[in-house]
Amino acid sequence: MGFFDRLSQIWKGFLGLWISDLESRNPEAVYEAAIAERIQKHRELKKAVSGIVYLRNKIEAELTSKQKELVEIEPQIMIAVEEGEEEAALVLLEKKNELETSILQLTGELEKVRGQAEEAKTGLLQFQADIEKLRREKTEMLAKKSNAEARLKIQDSMSSLSTDADIKALNNVRESISKLEAEADIGAEIGGESLDAKLAKIKAKTGNAAARSQLEQLKKQMAAKKAAASAVKKTI
Repeated sequence: MGFFDRLSQIWKGFLGLWISDLESRNPEAVYEAAIAERIQKHRELKKAVSGIVYLRNKIEAELTSKQKELVEIEPQIMIAVEEGEEEAALVLLEKKNELETSILQLTGELEKVRGQAEEAKTGLLQFQADIEKLRREKTEMLAKKSNAEARLKIQDSMSSLSTDADIKALNNVRESISKLEAEADIGAEIGGESLDAKLAKIKAKTGNAAARSQLEQLKKQMAAKKAAASAVKKTI
């Protein structure tokens, strides 16, 4: 292999990579080009099928015409024989034989062309179904591409965030809340030992002692009244 051949192959390799990169970056254009190419081939195939269908219709019409002539010539032969027109009868018989041969050939040709026409129509419908399938595939694949790109953007955004700052902020919040709870607990613990609390307890005890003293006085007064009343009753 010469130098220029190797250089040509290297250039083709770079060109192929460049085209492949363009295709991967613009998949919609690739699908559109593929669909357009298939539509063009579908049109060409449709023309070919129409030619086969035209030939089938032509053979059918010719066959029908020959069969009609054969039906008409049968009684003509009988009349020519009855009237003694041998020359006319011979001509009619030759024409009958030609018609029968032609009908046989046309029947065979029509059978083949009909098979070709049905096969071509089936292929045309299948080709059309493939185009519709490719269109659906284009829609699905472009949707997958958009979804994947959106997910990649989200992943890039999340990976670019600093989680250290978030963790530090959360730890600070947790620590401040714990300190507040500790302050509240200390307040509750020493609240019962403060001077105000002790004075309040003493005051409560004092108030309770005064009330008991008043209660005892009332009891004594009631007992004295009862005793006096009892003494009065005895003297009477």
